[in-house]
Amino acid sequence: MFESFIEHELKQMNISRTEPAQYSPLVLAYIGDVVYELYIRTMLVRQGNMPVHKLHKLATRYVKAKAQSDIALRIEDKLTEEEHRILKRGRNAKSSTVPKNADIRDYRRATGFEALLGYLYLKDEEKRLLELLDLAVTAHEAER
Repeated sequence: MFESFIEHELKQMNISRTEPAQYSPLVLAYIGDVVYELYIRTMLVRQGNMPVHKLHKLATRYVKAKAQSDIALRIEDKLTEEEHRILKRGRNAKSSTVPKNADIRDYRRATGFEALLGYLYLKDEEKRLLELLDLAVTAHEAER
């Protein structure tokens, strides 16, 4: 059901999943942010029923800029040349805002990580996307 909803919306917006390079790195990061957030929230809910406040606190550990920045650094050597180029493109994108609780370098690196996820999602490379999401969780848990 969710997949058909996404396909319907992409069709309505005249967006092709196979041409993600046509989008700005910040648009890719915008999509990647949603993909990563949904993955993390789903993973946490599958661990067991708990209060939403606790779920939110746990999710924040994974999705804050510093955590994503650290993940990007840890998985960088596992990326293909193309993936590295997308990560770098996202990292170098100039955003007009920076969250008040984030270091600019962490925020930019996190944006690169999110851009990569958005790129893989729009390119419909589900297997590789899931590999990187699993690597991200493993890398994050290794930090702790």
